[in-house]
Amino acid sequence: MTASLFSRSGTRRALLVGCLVLVALTVSGCSKTYSVRPQFFWDSLFHPSPAIVNGLGLTLGISVVAQFLGVILGVFAALGKMAKFRPFRTIANIYIWVFRGTPLLVQLSFFFYGFATAGLFKWPTVTSGPIYILPEVLAGTVILGVNEGAYMAEIVRAGILAVDPGQTEAAKSLGMTYGQTMRRIVLPQAARVIVPPLGNEFNNMLKTTSLLSVLSVMELYNTFSVAAGNSFASFELFAAAAVWYLLLTTIWGLVQSRIERRLARGTATGSSGPSGPQGPGWRNRFFGRQYYDASASGLGGH
Repeated sequence: MTASLFSRSGTRRALLVGCLVLVALTVSGCSKTYSVRPQFFWDSLFHPSPAIVNGLGLTLGISVVAQFLGVILGVFAALGKMAKFRPFRTIANIYIWVFRGTPLLVQLSFFFYGFATAGLFKWPTVTSGPIYILPEVLAGTVILGVNEGAYMAEIVRAGILAVDPGQTEAAKSLGMTYGQTMRRIVLPQAARVIVPPLGNEFNNMLKTTSLLSVLSVMELYNTFSVAAGNSFASFELFAAAAVWYLLLTTIWGLVQSRIERRLARGTATGSSGPSGPQGPGWRNRFFGRQYYDASASGLGGH
């Protein structure tokens, strides 16, 4: 029942987006200074060129790898910030302070162009069999991941603190080491708190990849930007780019909802409703209403 409702609402949303696009095209078509060419818009959606397909794949690939790197760094930074050893806390705090306190666009330019100009480091081209990664793609992915790690550190820390301290004490009494306690006891339980803001961070990552255009990475936005410059159809092509990003984030929103409902099984918040665990509605998720403690406390989101 829930799935069918979700499907019908998804259809209504798709129709709404289509109507808005048609209205925009119609209004623009009434302009005396610009003649809209709708074929550019429709072809970019239903008959995408190889460049658009490649840009879409690159956006997805960079997002997944950068988010994975960010989660790993976030776990280590969170543990470092909670460590009893002061140097670990200092390093973690400085890392979080620097990468949360400076614009991502500045970080991209500094670590790619700035390091190369100063002769400190030049990003290499990675080749492994059929895999060929350009320097700008490698740099953009790593910098996105490192930046994301600073935000994930606070999210992971909030998840760890949400676990009952008695769980840790019980693990110690059984002779478990600190690492075993984290891997087997604390982090699995903290996942229920971490996953909702983590999903939102990945949603944001899909859109943030557009900043890699400053490094000349041919991801989705830069592909449309180049095409718009060549065809002088900026209105139509950027509208199509917006629809592609909406499609990516909407699909991920559906996936995230299912993941959250599965993780919520057996909990007080997850057992409500006749159809089982209930996650946040589509409006709550996509229109910015806070539905988890980490986000409400300002830990999730950039």
